[in-house]
Amino acid sequence: MAFIPIYILILAGTIVIDYFAGIFIESTSGKRRKALLLISLIANIGILVVFKYYNFFIDNINPFLNQIGLENKLPYINIILPIGLSFHTFQAMSYTIEVYRGNQKAEKHFGIYSLYVMFYPQLVAGPIERPQNLLHQFREEHKFDYFLVTSGLKLMAWGLFKKVVVADRLAIAVDTVYAAPENYNSLSLIIAIIFFTFQIYCDFSGYSDMAIGCAKVMGFKLMINFNRPYASKNISEFWKRWHISLSTWFKDYLYISLGGNKVTLLRNCFNLLVVFILSGLWHGANWTFIAWGGLNGIFLIGGVIKNKVGFNWFSKFNLVNIFITFMLISFTWIFFRAPNLECAIIVIKKMAYGIDDLFDSIRKNEAVVQNIGLNKKQLIFSISIIICLQIGQYLINQRRYFLNYLMSNKIIRWGLYYALVLSIVFFGVFENRNFIYFQF
Repeated sequence: MAFIPIYILILAGTIVIDYFAGIFIESTSGKRRKALLLISLIANIGILVVFKYYNFFIDNINPFLNQIGLENKLPYINIILPIGLSFHTFQAMSYTIEVYRGNQKAEKHFGIYSLYVMFYPQLVAGPIERPQNLLHQFREEHKFDYFLVTSGLKLMAWGLFKKVVVADRLAIAVDTVYAAPENYNSLSLIIAIIFFTFQIYCDFSGYSDMAIGCAKVMGFKLMINFNRPYASKNISEFWKRWHISLSTWFKDYLYISLGGNKVTLLRNCFNLLVVFILSGLWHGANWTFIAWGGLNGIFLIGGVIKNKVGFNWFSKFNLVNIFITFMLISFTWIFFRAPNLECAIIVIKKMAYGIDDLFDSIRKNEAVVQNIGLNKKQLIFSISIIICLQIGQYLINQRRYFLNYLMSNKIIRWGLYYALVLSIVFFGVFENRNFIYFQF
């Protein structure tokens, strides 16, 4: 509403449709029950398609119409994508689907249902909550809880650290290189690719931490959305750790509905590819996102086939598997970050063939890392902060007893709190940078 006030009617319209659809679905049976679900799904998907994909469709259909001699081009519509529409749509759809499946009773209180799809901490970028987890919490009394308030504030501070100290600093180099990738050698491109791998993680998981922490302060529990995804030993494990609320949504409502893995190997591979291409399309109306989703699907299919034929050369070498998975995921992020396919192809070609430029710089005694927007000290600091982040997350997740021992010491505990806050103040990049997933 801050941008376009009338857009509140979009949200209000879908809320009214889904609210009554849930009640009617619960009280009916047979074909009418399915028809009501379809009405709800069509209403939600229809709004998403118009606002997010209509102009993308026009971009691709008009050249085809010209080729066959139809000169009357389909018109573009001048609209702005409402913030968080994709997240709202999927959360609303999960409600009606769960009511249809009998896993959730229809919410009769209009205010509580509205709050479920408009709960502000996770409204614009998730986590995408299921009604079974969140709806009942709005009926419970939430008294002040010192532990929840303090732990929520700490999680919010940690999320803010990941956003402004890590993600936004790495974004300087990433934006500089991707603006003109043809001007950079292999090493500079590889640094930008690795930096974006951590940028998008810290940006999105940072938002999720702040959303979960904000809800916790008020006494609400939201689902965990990230679980050290770059420690995954294969692509399948990665997607169980990355954007968990979305990956489980696609698994429960699309992949299993298509037959999941309870079908032939060929059909299972087809199901995986369809799910990941649609997941890519969910992220944005651009062929780069479709390519990104398709690549992830192909890599996942490769893992399924590898397991079927028993090809497990590196099964005992976890670090090797983690490294291979990290490199494959980093490669897919090229398409996610590039503004178009042409740019992505340039990045890949220059990364592969730009080694000559790198050796030329060495022969001329020039800097092997070109000007990527960060000076030498800033570059070293950026790499150091990534390493520290990984060590910190390892200690938090794998060495809880050691961490609890440290935190039991009041001086150490408050020292860490002050260090976190001061690092945000002094090392944070406070430019006008939105969260990456706000555009979805």
